[in-house]
Amino acid sequence: MHFRHARTITARITLFTGVVAVLMSTLLAIMIMAVFQRYVTESVTAEVRAATDRVAREVERLQLPTPLAELSNRNMQIVDPRGVVVDSTPQLRGKPAMAHFTDDRKITRSIVCGGVFPSGECNIVVAESAHRPDGDWIVYGASPAVPLYVNPWLAATVAAATLVLAAAITALGHRIVTTCLRPVTAIRAELDEINETCPQRRVPYPPSQDEIHHLADSANRTLARLQAAMEQQRTFTSDASHELRSPIAAIRAEVEDAQLAPQDTSVLTLTGTILPSLDRLEAIIGDLLNIAQSDAGKILAHQSIDLTELVTAEGERRPHPHKNFTYALQPGITVNGDPAELSRLLTNLIDNAERHAAATITFHLRQEPSTKRDAHHYPHGIALLEVTDDGPGIAPDKRELVFQRFARLDTARDRGAGGTGLGLPIARQIAEAHQGSLQIEDSPHGARFVLRLPVS
Repeated sequence: MHFRHARTITARITLFTGVVAVLMSTLLAIMIMAVFQRYVTESVTAEVRAATDRVAREVERLQLPTPLAELSNRNMQIVDPRGVVVDSTPQLRGKPAMAHFTDDRKITRSIVCGGVFPSGECNIVVAESAHRPDGDWIVYGASPAVPLYVNPWLAATVAAATLVLAAAITALGHRIVTTCLRPVTAIRAELDEINETCPQRRVPYPPSQDEIHHLADSANRTLARLQAAMEQQRTFTSDASHELRSPIAAIRAEVEDAQLAPQDTSVLTLTGTILPSLDRLEAIIGDLLNIAQSDAGKILAHQSIDLTELVTAEGERRPHPHKNFTYALQPGITVNGDPAELSRLLTNLIDNAERHAAATITFHLRQEPSTKRDAHHYPHGIALLEVTDDGPGIAPDKRELVFQRFARLDTARDRGAGGTGLGLPIARQIAEAHQGSLQIEDSPHGARFVLRLPVS
């Protein structure tokens, strides 16, 4: 593994903090040393200027002061109007003028490197004019330039302070990131221990209302959804097992009876008794397969479908000698979707209506404009299909129950009435896969299923 990817977040942030702290502390140290150097340079310049001015005043009084410089590291020269060095400090005896300033009666300051000074040495040179009857004399004063580090003791002190400051900032950054990530460690440790045997456990919340608190909240909400999905899966598995067991038990009972009394059972009688259970078993397995495919994200075909023609075809295709089908369909309503899936949706709705209708099933299809609230889901309008039967109806508090898998109301528990308990959940699943909805709404009598699909 690459080293850069192997480092932890704590190590990376600490390293970043340390590098930034060193850079910023170094910059601060350089600025401090520059300020000190400038201050000391101005002080030295002021001293040299004062000494040069003192000597210039003596020269104006036709006197040559002795000694010229009061400090050992100061150099001075007196130059007559012809440019001849009349007097100088011992270090510059026999050497030409250290500089050539020509401004009269003005103090001139400059940095002079080399020349009369040792090689590689720079000096602060100040010139002062002295007015005499024979002309203007110039007094030069010099002192070694102040280096950037000023002096070793100051440089060592600032360097030590810089290292201490960088180390303190790095340690503080490490402490802050460690403290901030401690709740993440607790969350990770809790997540490592959560499994299918304890889905009710949740990760701890940090005391602060920060991003990690929001992370813990999102993790707990995700865990809650996973727990609900697991419980739904367990319930679904249990219900599916129960539903499959019933027709299998009926088939087994008939076969065992035939084995015990073969002379009283014919093939036709046995097959006539078993076939309904096999039909039910096949229907349940087909519905389970359809649900599994939908849960796995089944890819739907997308083509323009005339919903009016589809409803008419589904209604006319089935035999209904004891039920009256009435239609009120607005022509030319098209939707975009999978024809096979929408046909299955309508089949499930019609099957449900046939099982519970007393005599009449009504289909009402129309197109409605989208409201402001629904404009995002239905930009071109709503195709609204109502399937109404004149049966016993569904109580308002039970209307969502019928869309749960294997759910049955008290009035529909008789297995002889048909149905697997999966038709309506599959119908709603198909509607939602087509960006629509399927609901049960109020009706003067019977049940009214309302399907909404976006118009293409």
